[in-house]
Amino acid sequence: MKLQIEKAVYGGSCLAHQSEDAEAGKAVFVPFTLPGEIVQAHLMGEKSGFAEASLQQVLTASEDRVQARCTHFGECGGCQYQHANYSAQIKMKTAILQETLERAGLSELPEIQIHTGQPWEYRNRVRMRVAIVDSVFRVGYNRRSSNEFLPIQECPISAPLLWRAAAAIPQIASEDSLAGRWTQRVTEVEFFINEDEKKLQASLFLKKDQAGFKEFCDRMKDLIPELIGAGVFLLPSSGTQRRAQKPRSLSTWGAEGLSYRAADESYWISRGGFFQVNRSLMDELIHIVSSERQGTLAWDLYAGVGLFSRVLTRGFKLVVAVEVAGEDLARSFKGPGRHAVEATTLDFLRSAVIQRERPDLIVMDPPRAGIGAEVCVLLGRIAAPRIVYVSCDPVTLARDLKMLIDVGYTFEELHMVDMFPQTFHLETVVVLRK
Repeated sequence: MKLQIEKAVYGGSCLAHQSEDAEAGKAVFVPFTLPGEIVQAHLMGEKSGFAEASLQQVLTASEDRVQARCTHFGECGGCQYQHANYSAQIKMKTAILQETLERAGLSELPEIQIHTGQPWEYRNRVRMRVAIVDSVFRVGYNRRSSNEFLPIQECPISAPLLWRAAAAIPQIASEDSLAGRWTQRVTEVEFFINEDEKKLQASLFLKKDQAGFKEFCDRMKDLIPELIGAGVFLLPSSGTQRRAQKPRSLSTWGAEGLSYRAADESYWISRGGFFQVNRSLMDELIHIVSSERQGTLAWDLYAGVGLFSRVLTRGFKLVVAVEVAGEDLARSFKGPGRHAVEATTLDFLRSAVIQRERPDLIVMDPPRAGIGAEVCVLLGRIAAPRIVYVSCDPVTLARDLKMLIDVGYTFEELHMVDMFPQTFHLETVVVLRK
């Protein structure tokens, strides 16, 4: 098919129509294209409302098209936008956010404020697969749209220390030693670094345990002096319940986590704990959400390790941080004016409604699934003067915002924070007032 590309859509593809008449022609999604381009595409599959196609040839290229920096772009499932210059990526994401909110029935939107950082080497965490390919031990990711292993030789969106650590795994595996034989049992590895790349944590995943973990860590420390701690985990056995099971911790070496400095605060993150991945925009995100906000009581829901809670204490007499997996939070968020609660946000809000508690500010940074209908109803009953909603998924954000607007909130600020350059993912911060 010859197609005229119209616009970018959430998920990484762009939209065209099989007919010049957009009303009559079926929508076609084509990855690795850009708005305004004319392309030759191959139909891959059709559904009732749309079709999917693969790009065969760019007939008329956009002036925003560039050569991808990574040699694995297109094969690897990690990035979708390396064929676009960075300013074009921002335009596409901003347009996607605007349209997604409008399609949910949200009107009178404030102007989207855009925040960008370093487009490369920004990630502070990677998780990779490990496998033997052609008798050679390799690290890699999944091939795009599949579970097939793709060996890689670079990852330019990751911090240099992360790639150095990843490259050390095959080197150790090739050595005739106890550490080398143990490494060959590894199936996945996760690395996490602090803000200045001086500390590294490693999590290694096996399907079967064996001796040699300490020897591996000692050898890894020789190659990567920044390594301060590591843990080895046993992956669940295959089966229908595997995804619901958590890896079982077997052994640890060194420190159990690391301290991460952001916004003039120090955060303790246990090995495997959640933390924002973008090194260059962390302070900016914290500032948008937390700085220059004042009052008596603030709630930080879905608080994680307290990324926003700590800065909120500068402007509020009491900050209550709520997190269902709250071990790191309880350990570090202590002292006058600080209260950590280990509970689900839903349970916390149900209790707060009964107690008739009403904070001056509510900050929320939920997982990709959003907050959902019952939380929105409870927030409407609590009626805090301001809500700051941080979201990594514009679709679930739009759904939740529509419900919050319906219970009496209005828009005050709208921010697009590009925490995930070279990918279709985007972070949004919305400030609502009652």
